[in-house]
This record gives sequence, structure tokens and C-alpha cells, in this order.
Amino acid sequence: MKIVLVHRNFPGQFRYLAPALIKRGDEVRALTWSQNQNQRQVPTIEYEVEPPPGNNPVQHYAANLMNAQAAANAAAAYSQAEGFVPDLVIGSINWGETLFLRDVWPEARHIGYAEFFYDPKGRDTDFDPEFSRPDLARDMRVVARTPHLLMGATRSDHLISPTKWQASTFPSEFRSKISVVHDGVDTTMLQPDPGARFKLPNGQELKAGDEVLTFVNRNLEPYRGFHILMRALPTILKARPNLQVVMVGGEERGYGPVPAPDVTWKQVMMREVGDKLDTRRLHFTGRIPYADLVSLLQVSRAHVYLSYPFVLSWSMMESMALGCLVIGSDTPPVAEVIEHQKNGLLVDFFDVPGWEGAIIDALENPKKYQPLRDAARAHIVETYDLKTRCLPRLLDVVDGNL
Repeated sequence: MKIVLVHRNFPGQFRYLAPALIKRGDEVRALTWSQNQNQRQVPTIEYEVEPPPGNNPVQHYAANLMNAQAAANAAAAYSQAEGFVPDLVIGSINWGETLFLRDVWPEARHIGYAEFFYDPKGRDTDFDPEFSRPDLARDMRVVARTPHLLMGATRSDHLISPTKWQASTFPSEFRSKISVVHDGVDTTMLQPDPGARFKLPNGQELKAGDEVLTFVNRNLEPYRGFHILMRALPTILKARPNLQVVMVGGEERGYGPVPAPDVTWKQVMMREVGDKLDTRRLHFTGRIPYADLVSLLQVSRAHVYLSYPFVLSWSMMESMALGCLVIGSDTPPVAEVIEHQKNGLLVDFFDVPGWEGAIIDALENPKKYQPLRDAARAHIVETYDLKTRCLPRLLDVVDGNL
């Protein structure tokens, strides 16, 4: 088939699907934003657009329509110049890019990647009372992030969502057209390694068996519980004098707002608890190469993952595949994968003493929790393995068989 994969930050969720399609002989193109700096695996169609400044409902709505218009114009120009007319278009509906592609390629089948549907109540927006106050302007901004999702879902012949909970965030009238298929975890590549080593920024080397607590996210922010773990660290570091804590993540704006212009959440939390921490044993690495991240997780004795009711991070499932003991927040996206005391531990998101106790016990008793580490990997292999589970199902969706 001739297939177009659409994603503002391509490859994004198509990082495994794209090469699989090419390998089986499909002719694949990517449609992406011109400012996307990620490596491209396939010939690329680029659209150019500058999002409007500001953070009000009209600008949210306008930005996604501008993406849609620019993507459609680029697609039409490419199709006319190259004679490329796809049989299938698979695109993320997150940024509006897919809205007009049915008008460019009306004969193609259109599949939308439905990652998350926003709502001002009951999900991420009003979850954390510390950073979210009831406010009409806030609610309007959130609702303004949904029209393009509704349009994208409506104009798709079929939808894919990575988890059951994420699929459930979409209005009920769309759920019958959603296939729940995760992007997949490469459990062949991601395996425990008793000989793993990781070098800290200060040159110190950590090895499997050392007392290491890990925390990994794209950005250090409240959406992923950074503030909660930071408040638990003084007690944890004091109780475990040999512990090394490694926190991976950038300091840019993430899924949620920044605390103030030119201020990062790391700065905020260090001001709050920094004088109570042994900073010689607390290591902020920033973002690190993927191979280094794998090595770090392979030496982890306990791995902490928190999330608002929002999209589930690849890193949590990859850490389980690597045999980590994951201590996760008892929130819907996390609890879909982790069963408490079966393949990991769950703690109430806001319960700082609960986090302290669970983490200290995990660090103190690694043998006690080895069965949970084994069960974590087994669950990912059985349910989310790329080659035996997820990729075949994704290809079934592509071929119209699921």
C-alpha cells in the first residue's frame, strides 16, 4: 500500500510502525511540521506554520486550524508534484493536522491516533488542587483544545488508542470505532542486565546491585509528580545513607504550565526542600541518550513513576520490561498496567509519607521485591511486547482486520 503517517513530531508513536511497514514493502511517506528536528525514517512532506502567540481559547482553536490548513496544502502540493496518492492515511489527531486530509485524499482510508481527550473536570486539569483553581478562563482554554479532536475523530474511519483508560477519555459515541493497541515495548532489546553500569555526571559509576533510586520524565514537572517525590526525598535520603538518587528530565515547559516566566520547577522545589537534601547524593542529569537511560534503569533498585490522570509514559512500561521495581501513583493510567503487590507498588499520588515508607522499604529489602520485578517484566512481555503482541495488532488495524 501507499501510506502517509502524520505526526507533528514524527516518528512519535510511529517509531516502530514506520519501519515495519517499510520492511513488508509498503510505500511510506511522513507528513510533519517543518521545525521537527527528529530523524526521519522515510521521505517527508513538511508543512510550515507559525502558531499564534497567546494562551486564550481563540488562539488554541486557531492554532490547530492553522496546522490543519498548512498540512493539507503541503499534502496537496506534494501529491500533485510527485503523483503520490495514498491508500491509507494514519495520523495523530492531537494537533489538527488530519482535519482536511480527507479532502485532499478522499479515496484513502483514514485512521486517527486518539491519544487523549481533554476535559476541565475529572482528568488532569483539576487533579492537583495545589496548582489548579476552579476558574472559567482555565476551563474555556481546556474546552478549546477539544474541537479539533472531535473533528479529527469524526473524520476518521477508525481510531487507535494506546490504553483502555486513554480510549475511555473520548466521548462514548466514538468508542466503538477505537481499537486499543499500544505502540509496543521492545522486550527483546530491553532486558535486565546484572552487569549494567551507569556513569553519573560527576564521573561516579553506579552498577547493578547498588542502592539507586531513579525518576525519569521528559521534563521535571508536577504532571509527573516531581514535586511529590522532591518532598519525600529528605526523609528517604536521611534513612538510606548509601542511596544515590538519579533524576532524568529537562527543565523546559512540559505538559503543564511553568511556575513563572524564566523559573523552572526544579528551581521551585530546590528552594522549598534543597536545604534538607544531601545534594552530593542527588543527581540531575537533564535529558540523556536512550542507551544511557536503559543502562540507568538496569542499575535501578527502585524506580518512581507518578502521573496525573493523563497519557501514560513509554518510560514506565520500558522500566518494567527492564525488570525495575516500579513504585507508581495510584492513578488510572498507571493502575491499568501496575497491580499493587503483584507486579509493582501503587501509592496515593499526594501521600508524601506513603511514598517515603514505600520507597524506603523497597530500598532496604531488594530480595523481598524481586518477585514483583520478575512479574513486571513478565506482564510487559505477555501484554505489550512489540513483536508478538502490539505490532501484529497494529498491522491488523492498518490492513482493516481489527
